[in-house]
Amino acid sequence: MHVLITGGAGFIGSHLADALLRRGDSVSVLDNLSTGSAENIQGLQGHPCFSFAQAGLDDVSVLDELAGRADAIVHLAAAVGVHLVLEKPTQTIETNVLGTHALLAAARRSGCQTLIASTSEVYGKSESLPFSENDDLVLGPPNRTRWVYAATKLLDEFLALAAHQEFGLPLTIMRLFNIVGPRQTGRFGMVLPRLVRQALRGQPLTVYGDGLQTRCFCHVADVVQAIVGLLGRTTASGQIYNIGSNQEVTIRELAEQIVDRADSASPIHYLPYGQAYAAGFEDLRKRVPDISKIADEIGWKPTHLLAKILDDMIDFERERLT
Repeated sequence: MHVLITGGAGFIGSHLADALLRRGDSVSVLDNLSTGSAENIQGLQGHPCFSFAQAGLDDVSVLDELAGRADAIVHLAAAVGVHLVLEKPTQTIETNVLGTHALLAAARRSGCQTLIASTSEVYGKSESLPFSENDDLVLGPPNRTRWVYAATKLLDEFLALAAHQEFGLPLTIMRLFNIVGPRQTGRFGMVLPRLVRQALRGQPLTVYGDGLQTRCFCHVADVVQAIVGLLGRTTASGQIYNIGSNQEVTIRELAEQIVDRADSASPIHYLPYGQAYAAGFEDLRKRVPDISKIADEIGWKPTHLLAKILDDMIDFERERLT
């Protein structure tokens, strides 16, 4: 199978490229390196089944050429990080919506299977836990920039499902929940790499709010296995799947475990959301996925426990700091 990965020099995309090449597939990566890193795919350069194009989704000729050679597309390219969304909402909207629109147009011309990465953010302020794919979605008001990312990714889902319904494009949507692991950086505001880096540097670990909000962290290796399992799966066409762990941990407990496993003496500092972001910032207290649908489809469930996730992240960041 020949797979095109948009955003393939990013955190998840580069791990997916590794896994596909290991199983004997061919991989093309399209990435403009605005948030991805050439370092992530450096070890793949020169592989006979790998190619890289530094271009954006607005480069129609490059996109069409790559899509035309692909058996499947995994669309991971997107605006990344809370800080970017809050500081550059226009860029976020254009990147996510116009980029996905261009990708779907190319996919329609090639007719190949397409997997679209969405996010747990689309569930918004829903209190129906665990989040299920058929649940109602509850977003905040449009004058709260915090909801821009969720709204754009939800529109991406509507665009994708419309392409499936109107034009028969074989397409699957993946709602990703807090994916973490080596190669993820803290420069886009992701909590786990940021806290790990602070612990290793002996700095205070900055926890936003009271730290009692819970999240479920899923190792990127598990997520890659889910994506690979959906490739070529005709029964997954037109479907939405949650992908993530359902092992909850409070951010306070997360910080404490990082300090312990990193053998750090760093204190934990609590910062109000209004100081971390902006006045009126809304956070979700819980975000837990129902993963029974993807388990029924491909027999998938995460295998990496939190302790293993933290150890992998600590080892990765420690090596980067040396």
